[in-house]
Amino acid sequence: MADYVAYYRVSTTSQGRSGLGLAAQKSKVQEFLSVDDRLIGEFVEVQSGKSDDRTELWKAIASAKKHSAKIIIAKLDRFSRKVSFIAGIMEQGISLVVAEMPNATDFQLHIFAALAQEERRLISERTRAALAEAKKRGVILGSNGRVLAERNRQKALETARQMEPVIRPLLDAGHSYSAIARILNDQGLASSKGGRFHPQTIKNIAIKFRKRSAECISSQNSGK
Repeated sequence: MADYVAYYRVSTTSQGRSGLGLAAQKSKVQEFLSVDDRLIGEFVEVQSGKSDDRTELWKAIASAKKHSAKIIIAKLDRFSRKVSFIAGIMEQGISLVVAEMPNATDFQLHIFAALAQEERRLISERTRAALAEAKKRGVILGSNGRVLAERNRQKALETARQMEPVIRPLLDAGHSYSAIARILNDQGLASSKGGRFHPQTIKNIAIKFRKRSAECISSQNSGK
């Protein structure tokens, strides 16, 4: 029997690509816990893995110290790939348990983190070398990015067009972005990415269909 404090990290940009979002992390932790174990608390960080600014992590550490519990994470790279960062946390006197590697010692965690850090460095070097070589051959860098950006822009405009009949009446009725997001979520509607609506999502959609309306009016006036 042991007490644990769970720490999860997700980032808005890589969560979908990683295949290890919040739900998956919680599932891994639950699979690790035995019947007699206790989960004292759960802390969720929405932060890039490159950043060491972890407000929720320090809350998790404080809770673990208070309850003499261990910190459990789903996967090491959800925590950090920096050896120095992991070493600094371990120096807090907190036992760190990785659900994916339940038998790993502190020494082994340092080794795994060092390997991950070196892998990231090598990938970065290979990427820079490949881009430099492509530039020598006269390849116009960034063209694929521009195509993707335009595709995403068109998709966003189409989403705004489809959602306008739903969102505009709510805005006209004086509802805030937060209230509209809550209404749409309560009705079981999904955003263009298949997730929940957030106030910023509603704001972005509103800006786009207002801009489109303004462009239509401008076009009509110029045609007179």
